[in-house]
Amino acid sequence: MLNKGIYIYGIVPDIYSSEMFRSIHNSGVYTIPFHDLSAIVSNWESSLFDLSDRESLGYLLAHHHKTIEAIMAKGFNLILPMKFRTIVHDKVDIFSILSNGHNLIMNALKNIENLTEVDLEVTWADFGSILNEEANHPEIVAMKNNMLKNIDNIAQIDHVKIGMLIHEKLNERNKRVEMAILDSLSPISLDIKTHDVINDQMITNSAFLINRNKKELFEQTIDQLDAEFKDLLNFKLAGPLPCYSFYTVEIKALNPDQVVQAKKGLGLSDETTESEIKKAYLEKAKLFHPDNSPDNVDAENFNMIQNAFHTLLDYSAAAKQSSKENFISLAKEKVVENLILVKIKE
Repeated sequence: MLNKGIYIYGIVPDIYSSEMFRSIHNSGVYTIPFHDLSAIVSNWESSLFDLSDRESLGYLLAHHHKTIEAIMAKGFNLILPMKFRTIVHDKVDIFSILSNGHNLIMNALKNIENLTEVDLEVTWADFGSILNEEANHPEIVAMKNNMLKNIDNIAQIDHVKIGMLIHEKLNERNKRVEMAILDSLSPISLDIKTHDVINDQMITNSAFLINRNKKELFEQTIDQLDAEFKDLLNFKLAGPLPCYSFYTVEIKALNPDQVVQAKKGLGLSDETTESEIKKAYLEKAKLFHPDNSPDNVDAENFNMIQNAFHTLLDYSAAAKQSSKENFISLAKEKVVENLILVKIKE
């Protein structure tokens, strides 16, 4: 990661007033405009955070989200979040991102124009009681009774088996409840992303993409679910939020030396096309595929070919973003320095 640079929080269209843009400068950030887009950024120094420290990373992630949400609160409803920890060298890189990814970014902004994200965490209100219920499941009771018949020979592994079975039954119960919740909210949502839960007490940690005018209906449905489950569950709702889980800008800086090396690896000429890259890859892959070499003699070559293929596909995509040419120049002196590929993670 860069020692110094510019940290990017998100991208907004230039549809807001100059007064609104000036207002966010009081939030410790500033904008870098390029045509009809602006990147919301701040200056970065790595000394501010020890990025090997988990606590510092957690603080930085919270700061990243709070900054974007504070900008939304100032009236910037249409904001495309940047991937967490996106740092570039200077304004030139910002211009490249906004230029190369212009069409992609504008299409994404159009897609989310009337949308927002709502995040939902659901946990058991009295987890101890739920755990006790699962411990008294007939299958587990039968296992315990069987063990008690041989009480002198109960081994540690028997206790482990009981614990594993309780965990399995609890997971099944959590999954049933989660599906009931998601099924109820699905008709209101355009898309749903489920994230990892942090412990057994958490039933779901999900993100919902909804129309802004459906937020009240979404909250009413949560209230109905709460009533149906008779206060057995805790519902924690966050939103409206930027569409973190559904539309995020990602960038990839391409190394020109790696591009030239990939060209050699696939045996391509100085000028090529994406179809020729794919054809060259398939021909090489047949030669070195592990299925054709049971002793794995060619495994290293096969991995090299795969890496070369993906490098050139990324370079081809980035070249198309920055140029209107149909062909791709892979001549060493013409490989573009500091070419940045812009993607929208959906």
